[in-house]
Amino acid sequence: MLIDFHTHCFPDKIAEKAIAKLSDASGGLEPYTDGTVKGLRASMKRGGVDVSVVLSIATNAHQQKSVNDFAAAINGDGVVSFGSVFPTSEDAFEELERIRALGLKGVKLHPDYQGFSVDDPALKPLYRKISSLGLITVFHAGLDYGFPPPYGATPEKMATALSWFDSPVVAAHWGGIGCGDGVLKHLCGRDVYFDTSFGYGQMPKYYAEKILEKHGVDRILFGTDTPWHTPQMESRLLDHLGLSEEERNKINYQNAQRLLGER
Repeated sequence: MLIDFHTHCFPDKIAEKAIAKLSDASGGLEPYTDGTVKGLRASMKRGGVDVSVVLSIATNAHQQKSVNDFAAAINGDGVVSFGSVFPTSEDAFEELERIRALGLKGVKLHPDYQGFSVDDPALKPLYRKISSLGLITVFHAGLDYGFPPPYGATPEKMATALSWFDSPVVAAHWGGIGCGDGVLKHLCGRDVYFDTSFGYGQMPKYYAEKILEKHGVDRILFGTDTPWHTPQMESRLLDHLGLSEEERNKINYQNAQRLLGER
């Protein structure tokens, strides 16, 4: 069993344009799918993935409804969709309620694409609303290849934001891509999940081992960041971290099953 907790896809009519734009912003990062739902399912089949969590992002207030309608439309048959809100939109709270009503289990927020810092006190009411609805929140964490510093979700900032949530939070990319020391200092041992997405070739083995040692495996979720990495790539990294079969099963699917089943 394998649950990929961090994937992306787009409606067919915009997938090609979206992938090209994101690739260009990251300096030419090569995608491994065409960005469509069909492409995601093909990647799942090749990589032995049983369930993919699809994380959509509303990059402006006007996108919220269409982003969440798409998420709801593809939800099911091996896909678990999360919605998104634009944090400063006037109807963000109402859209969060709609996300819950649509049967979506969580939301994805990306500080750099959405132009905010996770530790901004003005976001407390939004986080409280998310918590009141029992939604899971996945944050992009650490640096982002498409944006210059300062970054909106460094480990220090994430540590502050966590205190404003009463529902589960996932800090993507091992708690913060490019932020190994900060993750160890500020996030390990806290009540937060990390996913393993985009770790292969980016997360030094030293930091991965130290994070697993200090944070434990009960709050680590397998993730890829498809279409930018593949299940095979992230599995290869985990293969070299000295994990037992029991620990690997927790990361591969048991932690995700527990988290998704609670909501």
